Amino acid sequence: MTIRIIVMAFIAFVLLITCQSIAQDNSTNLPAAGAEPTPAGPSSEPSGAAKPATPSGIPTDVLGIADAMGRPFTVAFIMASVIGVWSVVERLVILRRRRVIPKAFVERFLMHLRAGRMDKSEAIAVCHQNQSPMADVFMHGVRKWGRPSVEVEQAVLDGGERQVTQLKKGLRVLNGVSTLSPLIGLLGTVVGMIRSFNDIATAGAMGQTQTLANGIALALLTTAVGLLIAIPAMAAYLYLAGRIDSIVMEMDRLGQELVHLVSAEALRERAVVATPREDAAQTGTTTAAPRARKPVAEK
Repeated sequence: MTIRIIVMAFIAFVLLITCQSIAQDNSTNLPAAGAEPTPAGPSSEPSGAAKPATPSGIPTDVLGIADAMGRPFTVAFIMASVIGVWSVVERLVILRRRRVIPKAFVERFLMHLRAGRMDKSEAIAVCHQNQSPMADVFMHGVRKWGRPSVEVEQAVLDGGERQVTQLKKGLRVLNGVSTLSPLIGLLGTVVGMIRSFNDIATAGAMGQTQTLANGIALALLTTAVGLLIAIPAMAAYLYLAGRIDSIVMEMDRLGQELVHLVSAEALRERAVVATPREDAAQTGTTTAAPRARKPVAEK
């Protein structure tokens, strides 16, 4: 719910500042009341007069790009970049394998269960003490100790689904950044084209390329910056999704191994196997093998 509120607020903010930018452009480009539009004919200045040099071309430095895009789109892209970087770093920390599936804990826990040195209450206490995602999945299965394997497996699956949901929690934000950034760039393209056509309509700037340069620069730069943010965000999303899939497969394998150790069928099978061994051990220690009698010689 919090993620949805943040995304919706971000979209509303972008739309609001974009509408304000368009309104400001329209108000500045409209001629004053009673003023006549400047004719597009030849200028009254002599042809030999030197004109002031004006900068041309699309800027390539950071400050120039921010100035060409304007404050609304610059703020929107900065917010998208910060949110994307924060999501990637946070998921990389959360998805560490030794945090999700602690190797030492898993090996020691399963070894005690195989050897029969741990009962239900001890297993629950150990899982609660570890507090890792894999320990939480084990706890769901251990609580069904001695039940049929179907019930134990279903409990393990329920615990695994909850943990998978938590592991994928931050990926929705990253997916949103990779999806919304090109759309914001496309919106900037439309706004830039609107600005250019307004300049042509109000100032007759068909032959003045510098007058049209602002709108065209806004259109191109917002598209480029949006793609520059979206491409790394999508690559990070695919990488993190692949890591989650590998972790989920490992958790599923360990969960199935737990089912084969604590289900009713597994406990009954181990009891049947252990009973003949105990009987054989007790017989060997209490009963001695009878000695062969020597034949009595006939007199």
